[in-house]
Amino acid sequence: MARYTGPDCKLCRRENVKLFLKGSRCLSKKCAVDKRPNTPPGHQGSGRRRKPSDYAVQLREKQKARRMYGLLEDQFQRTFDAAERLPGVTGENFLRLLELRLDNVVYRLGFGSSRDQARQLVNHGHFQVNGRKASIPSIQLGTGDVITVRPGSKNREFFKNQAEFGSPRQAIPEWLQLDAEAMTGRIVGQPGRSDLETTINEQLIVEYYSR
Repeated sequence: MARYTGPDCKLCRRENVKLFLKGSRCLSKKCAVDKRPNTPPGHQGSGRRRKPSDYAVQLREKQKARRMYGLLEDQFQRTFDAAERLPGVTGENFLRLLELRLDNVVYRLGFGSSRDQARQLVNHGHFQVNGRKASIPSIQLGTGDVITVRPGSKNREFFKNQAEFGSPRQAIPEWLQLDAEAMTGRIVGQPGRSDLETTINEQLIVEYYSR
């Protein structure tokens, strides 16, 4: 499957916000957004950002969310289409579906320091969902699902020494429950709006796809 392989920091500079694509680097002095704020990448980077049109604002918000969660355009739009078919507020449904992807839940539990790393761990088959091996990052999870590091992976050096269980970078959301010793997480509820990404204005994304 096609995947962006360029520099992650360039994406953050393009959206002028931290997308947390590089794990702990995003919290260090090396963060490109902190070093060069309000400076887009490319030859035009030395100039000021011009006032964007309404369409440009909607597009940038859509691109920011897509890059934050690491989805391709087709995946992102399919998720939005699924959210439209659900009862309730489309924007909140959309963010909730993104949050309940297996790769994002692995990231939220602290098994990976970034969504990219969490996705790679899932792709390599290091996790089980409800006792069965799961290697598809886009699997949609729900209340009661249990995510566990596979027995054969628990003794790997990464999970013994490097996985950020309960990372101080962010607290475990209330809709998740983590047993760090057993390397197991459980979904104990549905994320509400206050649990979803506060840096995303989902209404702008709804307006973009409703043009």
